[in-house]
Amino acid sequence: MFTGRLSVVMPAYNESASIGTNIAETVKTLSGFGYDYEIIVVDDGSVDDTHSCAAETALRYGPTVRVVRYDENRGKGGALICGTTYATGEYIVFLDADMELHPEQLPFLLEVLAARGADVVVGSKRHPLSNVQYPTIRRLYSCVYSALVWLLFGLPLRDTQTGLKVFRRQVLQDVFPRVLVKRFAFDIEVLANAHRLGYRIVDSPVTLRFTRRYGRITLNDIWTILIDTLAIFYRLRVRRYYDRVPSCSLVALRHQLHSRELLPELKAPPEHKQAAAVP
Repeated sequence: MFTGRLSVVMPAYNESASIGTNIAETVKTLSGFGYDYEIIVVDDGSVDDTHSCAAETALRYGPTVRVVRYDENRGKGGALICGTTYATGEYIVFLDADMELHPEQLPFLLEVLAARGADVVVGSKRHPLSNVQYPTIRRLYSCVYSALVWLLFGLPLRDTQTGLKVFRRQVLQDVFPRVLVKRFAFDIEVLANAHRLGYRIVDSPVTLRFTRRYGRITLNDIWTILIDTLAIFYRLRVRRYYDRVPSCSLVALRHQLHSRELLPELKAPPEHKQAAAVP
């Protein structure tokens, strides 16, 4: 049985309609496994009530659920970096807030981590044992991009973009100070750097249920992903940029991010603590 401490980082952007329910479901699932854990929800500059809905839900769970926010949208990668700087666990889990990848799959990923002596386990939509339901056009994008990533970086993975991953803390401690991309190519920069540093990365099957009627990735986003991916290759293979970046602790990194945690006294709904209302 897994005995370490987990920090589950959930990036959220405009998820007010479901964030409360999804936090509660994640707490129920992880508590059912008997894990020592915390959940860190990061509001990525949402323009709806994501932060207040998350904070209100967090009141029910005390220090088990923490809510962090900042005002400007930085992208999913920026939110994951920010949340990780608040984490206290030896193992960091990236879990999308939309619950298309249910946290009930975590025990299997942790088993893979231990059984294969891995430092990183990446959920993979393209694993032969995965059970996925998502649009054909997304499958096409995923296949083409995975082929490009393999050609450029030689990562031992069939898929890099799935929103369920497990890391040993030290991996992110070493990698995050080097990461420049905060949006769609973030995963590639993180994994390419982890691979370069000699960390063992493996993939794992997942079950995915695509729930959004419309995806958030546009043609402009695809172009940006391509440019960012080529830029990562240039920094890694040509300029050797990552070799020159100095080390930096996660706590020191946090101070650069201008985020704030909604502490318990700030989480109370306005009718209970008017003076502590969250802006």
